[in-house]
Amino acid sequence: MDRKIINPWTWQDRLGFVQANEISGYQRVLLCAGQTSMDAEGTPIHAEDMRAQIIFVMDNLETVLEQSGLNLSNVMRLNYYTTDVDLFFEEYDAVTKRLTDAGCKPASTLLGVQRLAYPELLIEIEATAVV
Repeated sequence: MDRKIINPWTWQDRLGFVQANEISGYQRVLLCAGQTSMDAEGTPIHAEDMRAQIIFVMDNLETVLEQSGLNLSNVMRLNYYTTDVDLFFEEYDAVTKRLTDAGCKPASTLLGVQRLAYPELLIEIEATAVV
């Protein structure tokens, strides 16, 4: 697989994402459903704790990736949905540290939404991975 990062600017570097990933010569694509702070039984956990939810969401995402034989370094796109954009940015370092440690430079979108599937959920992250 060949990857070319497209960054006409530099401001996105401090936020831990890229403007575009051009991928060629790949073998497979994994489209992940939005991951939330839900335990193995499908129960929301860490209500009202954005940081704990972010960490648990990233754990869940890594579990899905590992089940497919992939890891965060294979992720090319992350879409974030949050009920509180300001609170998300206060805890965003919990995401960027994980991504940086994994060598992950995804193209990303952040959307503020009124609510997620369960009222306790503050953040949902969906990913596209390529190998």
